[in-house]
Amino acid sequence: MRGAITIAPVLTLLALSACTSSNGRSAPAPATAPASTTVQANAIVVKVIDGDTIDVDVDGRVERVRLIGIDTPETKKPNHPVDCWGPEASAHTVELLPPGTAVRIERDVVGRDDYGRLLGYVHRAGDGLFVNRDLVQQGFARPLTIAPNDLYAAQFAADARAAEAADLGMWAACG
Repeated sequence: MRGAITIAPVLTLLALSACTSSNGRSAPAPATAPASTTVQANAIVVKVIDGDTIDVDVDGRVERVRLIGIDTPETKKPNHPVDCWGPEASAHTVELLPPGTAVRIERDVVGRDDYGRLLGYVHRAGDGLFVNRDLVQQGFARPLTIAPNDLYAAQFAADARAAEAADLGMWAACG
């Protein structure tokens, strides 16, 4: 009996390690989870700031979240003109995340940027949609990898190549 008790923690660790990639982080998720898939929410969308920045309510506290791994064309950067496809990217994010939308904020290695914004991958709770990835797949964003937050970098790069090849969104409109 003592051998069974000793080996149980080892088996548990082996089972858990099978759920992560070789670098110890979870494997990339698809942009859209199967229809029956939901994720547990840890925040509620308050408002969309622009294509890659949102405000969320986390336990009664409003946090500004920068969607990491992607960059949408600028619409609100001080002393910078509005970029081609910026308003469309912002509108798409509003469409995906209207106020009141329950979301799951997934963190990577570095939790906040130099501006104090929470850095995260955003998943809609109701259907599991991976918002960061959807923006890239539909041509509203391009990959922007800032190490060490690079969990989905390869997936975003592949999605951007596919969107560009299909002439989607900014790839068609902005040349």
